[in-house]
Amino acid sequence: MDKEIEPILQNCKDYFTLRGWQPFPFQRDVWQTMISGKSGLLHAPTGMGKTLAVWLGAIAYLSSRQLQSNNTLNILWLTPLRALANDTLTALAEPLAELAPGLEIGLRTGDTSSYAKKKQEKKLPNALVTTPESLTLLLTRKDARKKFNSLKLVIVDEWHELLGTKRGVQTELALARLRKYSTKLLTWGLSATMANLDEAMLHLLGKDEKGISNQGELIQGEVAKQIEIDSLIPVKMERFPWAGHLGLKMVSQVITELEDVASALVFTNTRSQCELWHQALTDAKSEWNIGLHHGSLAKEERDAIEDGLKQGTFKVVVCTSSLDLGVDFSPVDRVLQIGSPKGVARLLQRAGRSGHGPGRISRVTCVPVSALELVEAAAARDAVLANMVEPRIPYHSPLDVLAQHMVSMALGEELSESEFFSEVRTAASYSDLTSDEWHWLLDFLTSGGKTLSAYPEYRKLVYKNEKYSVEDNTIAKRHRMAIGTIVSDASIRVKYQRGPSLGSVEENFISRLRPGDSFLFAGKSLELIKVNNLTAYVRKAPMAGAVPVWYGGRMPLSSQLAESVRSRLDAAAQGNYEGPEMIALRPLLDIQAEWSIIPKRGQILIELIKSREGFHIYIYPFAGRLVHEGLAALLAWRLSKIEPLSFTWSVNDYGIELLASTEPSLKDAIDTGLFKSAGLAEDIIASLNAAELARSRFREIAKIAGLVFEGYPGKSKTARQVQATSSLIFDVFSKYDPENPLLQQSHFEVFERQLERTRLFQTLEFISSGQLVIQNLEKVTPLAFPLLVDRLREKLSSEKLHSRIQRMLQSLEKHAA
Repeated sequence: MDKEIEPILQNCKDYFTLRGWQPFPFQRDVWQTMISGKSGLLHAPTGMGKTLAVWLGAIAYLSSRQLQSNNTLNILWLTPLRALANDTLTALAEPLAELAPGLEIGLRTGDTSSYAKKKQEKKLPNALVTTPESLTLLLTRKDARKKFNSLKLVIVDEWHELLGTKRGVQTELALARLRKYSTKLLTWGLSATMANLDEAMLHLLGKDEKGISNQGELIQGEVAKQIEIDSLIPVKMERFPWAGHLGLKMVSQVITELEDVASALVFTNTRSQCELWHQALTDAKSEWNIGLHHGSLAKEERDAIEDGLKQGTFKVVVCTSSLDLGVDFSPVDRVLQIGSPKGVARLLQRAGRSGHGPGRISRVTCVPVSALELVEAAAARDAVLANMVEPRIPYHSPLDVLAQHMVSMALGEELSESEFFSEVRTAASYSDLTSDEWHWLLDFLTSGGKTLSAYPEYRKLVYKNEKYSVEDNTIAKRHRMAIGTIVSDASIRVKYQRGPSLGSVEENFISRLRPGDSFLFAGKSLELIKVNNLTAYVRKAPMAGAVPVWYGGRMPLSSQLAESVRSRLDAAAQGNYEGPEMIALRPLLDIQAEWSIIPKRGQILIELIKSREGFHIYIYPFAGRLVHEGLAALLAWRLSKIEPLSFTWSVNDYGIELLASTEPSLKDAIDTGLFKSAGLAEDIIASLNAAELARSRFREIAKIAGLVFEGYPGKSKTARQVQATSSLIFDVFSKYDPENPLLQQSHFEVFERQLERTRLFQTLEFISSGQLVIQNLEKVTPLAFPLLVDRLREKLSSEKLHSRIQRMLQSLEKHAA
C-alpha cells in the first residue's frame, strides 16, 4: 500500500479503537477505495455503520489531497428527507474535531433560516448537508458553476429510498450537472434493503457522453445481522376473518408486550391507523408517555417527538414510515408492526430501528389486523431468510421531471442545446432519450407547443444567440417556488384558533366536515371552528369524531412477499403447518380445506357461490391489490362481452370478487380466452375508465412539468382549482394534440406504475399456464369472507355493516360447527 495513504487509513482505524470499536472489513474497504479516488455504492444492513464508513472515507479522501481546510465547498451530503437533515448534520459533525478540525460543515434545506441562507450565498461551507430539492435550487443560481466547480465528493444517503421515484430522477439530473461542473467528482451512495444493486449503481453514477457506464466499486457489508421476526398471536382466533376485524382488539395484547419495555416504536402503514392506535394506547395507558409521529404533523410536533426519542423520554412512539429512516436516536428495545408490512424491505428497515448497531439483535413483532395476515408474517420471515428483497424499479425518461430540470438549469446559466442534451443523457434514466423527444421539449418550453402557444406563461425559455435562457422574472420566481417532484393532494393546515399549527390534512377530508364537527388529529380530539384561507381553525373537543384519511396510504403486497405467501399456503395444503402463525391459523385453514381447497403452488382457485345478492365469482391469484384492481375490471369487461351483464367487484391482496345478478357463462369465457394475456393493453383501456385514471395522473405530471401554478405562499390555490386547470389542459391535449408526450406519459404511468401492467401480464400468464380449480359452493369460505365484507363496506354504514357481518358470522359458525 502507498506509504502516504497508510497514516490516513490508520487515523480512521484509531477513531474506532479509541471508542472500543473494531471496524468491519467493508468499512475498511470503503476507506481504502475512497482514498484511492474511486466512486461506489455501499450496501449494508440498517444500523451497521454505513454513515461512519463513507463519512470517514470522505474525510480521509480530502486529507489525502490536503483539502480539509480550504475555503471552498468540497463535499455534498444528500439526504432524502428534510426531517433527517439535522440528525445527519449532528452525526457528521461529531468526528470532525478529532479527524478534521478545519473542516466546516453546514446545512441547507427548506427549513434553513433566511439569515443562514444569505450567509451561504457569500460562502458555502466545506461540507454541506442538503436535499435533492435544495440542491436543485442552488443550481438555479447564476454563480452555481463557480460555487460547485471545487466540489470533490457527493454522497447520496438512503439511495434505496430515492431510486424508483421521481425524486431519484431529479437527483440523477442534478448529479449529471455537478459532474459537468467538477469533472473529477467522486460519487458515493449508501443503501440498505435492495435487490437490484447493479442497476442502482448505474443510476447513481450515470454514464459518460459516449454512453459508457461510469465505473465504481460495489461494496457489500456482508455482516451477520441477527434479525428476529415474530408475531403476536391473537388470544381468540376468528375463523372467518375480515380486514381490520382484529385491529384495535389487539391493543390489550400490545400493552402486555410493552409493559416491561423501556422504549418501543409501533409502526403502522397509514396515518389514519397511526392516529387510531395512538388514541387507543393513550386511553388504555394514560400514565405512559406515548408519542405520535407521521408526515402530516407540523415540523415542531415531529421535532419534539424526535428529541424525546434521543433523550429517552418516550416509552412508546406510534409512527408511520416517517421514522423508517434516521441516524441519530438510540435504538429502541422493541419494534412492533401493526398490520402486514406488505414488503420484505420495509419490514427489514423497521426491524433495524431496534438493535440499531453492530452485534445487536434487531427484532420486529408483527401484530395482525386480520387473521390471514399471520400468513404474511410467516411468509415475511421466510423471505428474509431467503434474502428475497424487493428491487427498486427506476423511471425511464419521465419528461415532466426533465421539463422542470431544463427550466431550472436555464435559470442558472444559458444552455447550449447540444451540450445540454449530451449532459442529460449521462443520467442513466435519460440515456435512451431520443432526439425527437428532446426537440419536442425544447419547442414546448419555448413556444408552448401546438396548443398553449397563445399563453405567455407557458413560453418559459427564450432562444437567443443559439442559447436557451429564462428572461421573464415572474416565470423565474414561480418556477423556483415549484421545484420538486413530491406531489400530494392539496392540504389544509390545522391550527388552534389561539395557538400553534398542528400539521395538515387533505382538503378532501376537511371539505366533508361542518363547523362544530369533531375529528382526531395529532393525537388530539379537535372541533372544527371554521376554514379560512386553506387553514382549518380548531379547538380542543371532549370527544373525537372522524379520523382523517390520507389517500396515499394504500400499499399492495410485493411480488416477493406474495410468492412467499403462496409457498406457505402450498405447505398448508399438504398438511405442513410450521411455525406459531401457521399453527394458530390451522382451524381457519382446515375450514377452507373442508369447504373448498387451500390452493397449492401452480393452482388458481375459483370459488362460485350463489346467494340472494346474485352470483359470486371469487378468484385468488395472490398478486397484490393493484394488480387485482386491473384484473377485476378486465375480467368483468371480458365476461360482459360474451353476454350483457353488469358486475360489481371488490379486491384485496389475495383475490377478487365479481358479483353479477345472474350466472355468467364462466366455462365458455375461459375457453374463449378470459385469462389470455394477448391484447391486454387494448382490453385494459376498454375495461377501465382509462381516460379518468390518466386525467388524475396528469395532474401530477402537470404540476411537476410546470403547467399548473399552485399559487404564492398564503394564497395557494385549492385542490379543485388545480384539478380544474390540469383537467382543462388534459382535455385540450386530448382533443387537439393527442400525441403530446406528456399526455402519453400519463397513460403510460397509469398502466405501468398504477396498475402494474407488467405484473398484471405475468399474473394472466400464471393463471393461463396454471391449473384452474373451480369449486361450486354453498357457503362463503374464510378466503372469500374478507372480499365480501370489503364490498359491503362501500355501501353500508358502519353500524349496518357490523350488524350484517354479525349475522353472517353466526350463520357461518353454525355451518362450521
